[in-house]
Amino acid sequence: MDIIAHIKTDFPTKFGVPRQSGLVESLHSKIIFEPEYRSPDCIKGLERFSHIWLLWEFSQAAQKDFSPTVRPPRLGGNTRVGVFASRSPFRPNSIGLSCVRLEKIEYSKALGPVLCVSGADMTDGTPIIDIKPYLPYTDSRPDALGGFADEVKDYSLRVDLPEALTKGMTEEQRTALTDILMQDPRPSYHDDPERIYGFGFADYEIKFRVCGEVLTVTDIIKTDIKKPVDR
Repeated sequence: MDIIAHIKTDFPTKFGVPRQSGLVESLHSKIIFEPEYRSPDCIKGLERFSHIWLLWEFSQAAQKDFSPTVRPPRLGGNTRVGVFASRSPFRPNSIGLSCVRLEKIEYSKALGPVLCVSGADMTDGTPIIDIKPYLPYTDSRPDALGGFADEVKDYSLRVDLPEALTKGMTEEQRTALTDILMQDPRPSYHDDPERIYGFGFADYEIKFRVCGEVLTVTDIIKTDIKKPVDR
């Protein structure tokens, strides 16, 4: 299959990325089409939809031999379920599926149409395989069952984010970071109140610890990470 686009996000690595799309709608990203798909005709009519489906490649997932069962983080990483009963990246075909809000479409001479979206759950540079409009009349199933995902604890934490640590951030970045941390980015099987965790976000390294239901940011370090140049 052809790669039609790449997404630009604030996550250089997988750690910290929301577990599912739509959980952190304050996260804003841009979808940059490959040159052969930059014709405005390719997205004619898309501006009338509020949400879109993204099919994408798990480009940062370590390749493993196929296993019929996986350990979902949602179950603490200790319980096995069938690979097709999970959204694990370790699949026969490394394809992800995300529903995101289409905020607006920008146009430029260099990049053509650029889709500005919110709520993505991907690392920076993730390849996009296809884009489809979300259709509420058929895609929304309010009476659907969520399986084991409905049976486990809520990940929401109270976040202690000292304002002094976020002086270099925009208000949008601070809000998004708080929403990310509320979701508890740690692996589900980790519960060490003394351990300091860290992940990259925007141009920063975020350090934090969790004690009980409170996540405390201990440091925010400006980094020199250079994002990929727009294609």
